[in-house]
Amino acid sequence: MNMKEVRDKARELGVKVAVGWTKTTAIREVQLAEGFDPCYGRGLYDVCGQPHCCFRSDCEKIPAKN
Repeated sequence: MNMKEVRDKARELGVKVAVGWTKTTAIREVQLAEGFDPCYGRGLYDVCGQPHCCFRSDCEKIPAKN
């Protein structure tokens, strides 16, 4: 998902994306608004327990942390 798509999703949920936020910060705020843990970008998709998160496919591309 690109930043415009993240902003659009945020807008749908009433989340205001502040100037200077990174994509990761914006996604985590959207995750919170949707009731998910804000775990995007931590490389934990295989253990996060949130298979219905709309950012999961992007998150799966991030290498797992050891």
